[in-house]
Amino acid sequence: MKKDLKKQAINRVNYIIGHLQGIKKMIEQEKYCIDIIMQNKAVYSALKKVDEIILENHLNTCVTEAIKGKNKAERERKMKELLELFKNSDNKSH
Repeated sequence: MKKDLKKQAINRVNYIIGHLQGIKKMIEQEKYCIDIIMQNKAVYSALKKVDEIILENHLNTCVTEAIKGKNKAERERKMKELLELFKNSDNKSH
């Protein structure tokens, strides 16, 4: 993984961990349900950003190498992985 993207992803995950701990406290303290849900939505958004960072890295490393390489099966496998990823993400909702 590229160093700058790895650092961004780790920082984002650490933020999410802290945010989840805050949500846990809100639940323990029986805070207003809508406030908890709003915080959960922020976590969903942060997780989406982690996915974007990791996808950017994947495209710039693994996929780029497969496209430049001579192995047709590897290229096709990488493309199929991406297509499946997007097909599966369209079928899931939060």
